[in-house]
Amino acid sequence: RVVKQTLLVMENLFYDRTISRTFDLKGSTRNRLVRNPKKGAVLMDDNLLQYIGNNPLFVREHSKALLGMCIWNDTLFLSKLNVVDYSLLVGLDETRGELVVGIIDYMRQYTWDKQLETLIKSSTIIGTGKGAPTVVGPSDYKHRFRDAMERYFVTVPDKFTLKTSSAS
Repeated sequence: RVVKQTLLVMENLFYDRTISRTFDLKGSTRNRLVRNPKKGAVLMDDNLLQYIGNNPLFVREHSKALLGMCIWNDTLFLSKLNVVDYSLLVGLDETRGELVVGIIDYMRQYTWDKQLETLIKSSTIIGTGKGAPTVVGPSDYKHRFRDAMERYFVTVPDKFTLKTSSAS
């Protein structure tokens, strides 16, 4: 019996970085909270929402536009391949004052088992948690992911934004 597997090798996003917090973001708030996290734990969407309530993640307009474009293109590509269950890995490098981001995860295709999982988790009888299930079809996943990533990061004006605005 032959089993076909594809291996995707990605760079280590956190190489030579001092990461103080790490978030695995899927754009869902259903069962996406790490309760009582230990130091170095990978946190999730609800943890990020709690964190940015007091510490907004400000990004420059150009950086947010670039991040948005990358997320748009990557999610379009993954959706066309029928892939779901990816995350945006976000690391806070407080030493450099930077966010380090990249799309990661198992890159699962939305096959019959994922469709069944969606159906079961959508059921009011069996499903638990608030909001829609974390696993949804590729198009819904893509839109939910894009919308959430847009909300999670706040644009802050900089000297270039101010010059562009005053020239209008």
